[in-house]
Amino acid sequence: MTFDIASRAPERAGARQWLGLATLLLPVTLMTADLGVLWLATPYLAADLRPSSAQLLWTTDIYGFLTAGTLVIMGTLGDRIGRRKLLMAGSAGFIVASLIAAYAPSPEVLITARALLGIAGAAVLPSTLSLISHMFTDPRQRATAIAMWVTALSVGLAVGPVIGGVMLASWWWGSVFLMGVPVMLLALVTARALLPEYRDPAPGRLDLASVALFLLAVLPVVYAIKSLASGSPAWQPAVAFAAGAVCTAAFVRRQNWLATPLLDLRLFHDRAFTGALLTLLIGMTALNGVEYLVPQYLQAVAGQSPLEAGLWLLPGAAGLIAGSQLTPVLARRFRPAYVLAGGLLLSLTGYAAIALSEGVLTASLGLTVIMFGVAPISVLGTALAVGAAPAEKAGAAAATGQTAYDLGLALGIAITGTLAVAAYRGEIPDDAPAEAKDTVGAAIAAAERLPDGASLLATAKDAFTTGLQTAATVSAALTLVTAVLVTTLLRHVPAIAAAAPADTGTEADTETGEPVTAAN
Repeated sequence: MTFDIASRAPERAGARQWLGLATLLLPVTLMTADLGVLWLATPYLAADLRPSSAQLLWTTDIYGFLTAGTLVIMGTLGDRIGRRKLLMAGSAGFIVASLIAAYAPSPEVLITARALLGIAGAAVLPSTLSLISHMFTDPRQRATAIAMWVTALSVGLAVGPVIGGVMLASWWWGSVFLMGVPVMLLALVTARALLPEYRDPAPGRLDLASVALFLLAVLPVVYAIKSLASGSPAWQPAVAFAAGAVCTAAFVRRQNWLATPLLDLRLFHDRAFTGALLTLLIGMTALNGVEYLVPQYLQAVAGQSPLEAGLWLLPGAAGLIAGSQLTPVLARRFRPAYVLAGGLLLSLTGYAAIALSEGVLTASLGLTVIMFGVAPISVLGTALAVGAAPAEKAGAAAATGQTAYDLGLALGIAITGTLAVAAYRGEIPDDAPAEAKDTVGAAIAAAERLPDGASLLATAKDAFTTGLQTAATVSAALTLVTAVLVTTLLRHVPAIAAAAPADTGTEADTETGEPVTAAN
């Protein structure tokens, strides 16, 4: 049967809805955990598959790029076929891609599997938030449920490397992908019993050309950045940059021409919306490059086992969770710009600690401070973007905010990770084995085969430390830029009552404002 949820009075959620929420939060946590699940496994897969430095970076960040690039298309697809059905399809795809990644025989297969994981994740993530908004019609319960959704995102980002460390202590590097299999199986088994179906009776037209142009605007630029660090001929990054620029111009022109654009560029006329998007994009870029490198530093340089490295990362996870819980309290008393800027300035001390010194304790404490300071971005960023948009554009604003968040996480590895690789290569002598210039894992393996490998081993460790410190310095600069943007573009936004993604009301169609229907 179908019914108009705009006309029904708010009802208190019962046990079924809360159990359904638990079912939804597990995949949400997994989505962000999978961004960092490879960080501790990187030295092991590098020794086994022997990828180049560019392949290693693609392995890690292709997941985030494909998630960001397909979020909007999956949101529109969910409007057409049903959010529960899309969630189940994404869960099934995630299981298959996880199994391919776990047993990948080559870097190319692993990169492909990670790309498929990103697309499957994009099918799951927007469906969860839409279903939560439909399941909880009481405003207070809905606010609580959405706040738990935001916390699940933060928890996943924080605990991904820790869980990876625990698994690597007993199994091979591919095992880190298998943790997603039982989670997604649970979602598949329980979805029909615990989750309602929801779809839009008049979905907006999906413009596949816009989706293709968006990806073609981003990926060539990322390829160009990676090419600069890999020593490719100068013409390759130049051509890639030019291709990205052309596709960006074509994308913008097409969005201005379409009646129902993939990305409504008129939203950017509001400086609060623009400020929120830039905060999500640049702030996450600053964080993820360093967060990607610290686990490798703990193992490759400091000699920690995966389990020991995971334990040293626990304070960082606690810092992100604590900051996420404190942010709503502060946001009710102070303007969001001050909460965000204060956290960013605090995180600068963590970046500075990593950039100026070395050692396990410094890396762990520095990352903890960074995670605590960056937490307000995760909690407030999308809420501010949605709050700045007209009510009928709330869904589009939320999707754009999540895209900026995921794109920032991926760019963090692409930009700061690439710069770290360049700094590492600059420290490795020309007479070292060729593979030693690709990754620190390859250098360690080469040193073990040489009779006088101690010198190469020490040089590689020092070079990786230099790369990490370079990345921390760049991240600190990006953080400072973000703080300036926050205070400039968001200082007029008043304190908010609930620091969570804004309530989208009756889940109206994001283009027409018409109420939607749901089928049970």
